[in-house]
Amino acid sequence: MSQIIRVLSSLVSIYMLIIFVRIILTWFSGMDQGRVPEILSKVTDPYLNWFRRFPALRVGYLDLSPIVALGVLSLVNRVLSTLAAYGIISIGIILALILQVAWGAVAFFLGFLILILILRLIAHLLKLESNPFWYIIESISRPVLFRINRFIFKDRIVNFTTGIITTLAVLAAAYLVFNIAVFFVSRLLVRLPI
Repeated sequence: MSQIIRVLSSLVSIYMLIIFVRIILTWFSGMDQGRVPEILSKVTDPYLNWFRRFPALRVGYLDLSPIVALGVLSLVNRVLSTLAAYGIISIGIILALILQVAWGAVAFFLGFLILILILRLIAHLLKLESNPFWYIIESISRPVLFRINRFIFKDRIVNFTTGIITTLAVLAAAYLVFNIAVFFVSRLLVRLPI
């Protein structure tokens, strides 16, 4: 039985890799790639389209549905790997795995936002904002900057550099605090007797 579970886990890992390659190839859609994207699309899009139907997974130019889709597959893979390794799995372990996968997706998003804000700060300091690439960075970073600065500074006016640095500090602190919290809560969940 554990051999079958290991094979299933391997198949899930391979499917995750195929989805990842499909996502990366969409970034280079203007280049001639032959039939590879078409074949990958037929294999991956039925699964990815299920997640694309949720409007909450779209934030401006960002489509977060592939991240969530990969997160679900990652959870399935972890459950299968744990089951194959120990032969048993408890509700506490499943809850800990769900928490870790959810945190993985949120941590990826926070890391992405931190990177975007660092790029935005560099563009601002070097006065590179006229380039179309920086316009995309600005359109992604603006809603985050607005919400966090409005929460922190209320109605006070602060300069742009202070706003970006404050937002970076808040996101980095949130990342660290939640990372530690998820670690400890996961350890507690794993110890549940059920």
